Amino acid sequence: MAKKVYQAKVGQESKIARAMTTNANISLKYSTEISNQLKGKQLDKAIAWLERILAHEEYLPLKKYHKKVAHRKGRAVEGVKSGRYPEKAIKAFVNLLESVKSNADFKGLDADKLMIIHAFASKGISRQTHQSKGKIGGKARRKNATHIEVIVSEVKA
Repeated sequence: MAKKVYQAKVGQESKIARAMTTNANISLKYSTEISNQLKGKQLDKAIAWLERILAHEEYLPLKKYHKKVAHRKGRAVEGVKSGRYPEKAIKAFVNLLESVKSNADFKGLDADKLMIIHAFASKGISRQTHQSKGKIGGKARRKNATHIEVIVSEVKA
């Protein structure tokens, strides 16, 4: 069953715009790290930051899930030198942020003043497949999915 409710109830409905992606085929750990980095950022700056990660100009700093992750050269970002470039998760978040931006335009909100006030990732439905090798049967494999949601609000500049 798909997720239909948002994790947070924030502000007036006329001042916010929301978007959600359910059961995206991306990593929950990277989605959590991206969500934590996006909270409190301007929407346009957040999209530009994600595009720089896709171009490998910056890295996603891993604060929570950093075990056995190598350090990146250069200065520390957000006090952390360990990071990665999770392209699949970044593309899903860019699509979601573009969607919430168009939702805000539809509501009549000013696109230049939008700030991300809520970003959240949670576990989606796990799908089970079988590896088709061997005489008797295949090895069972799990594929996990992730729900991601974003809420933006118009702030006074």
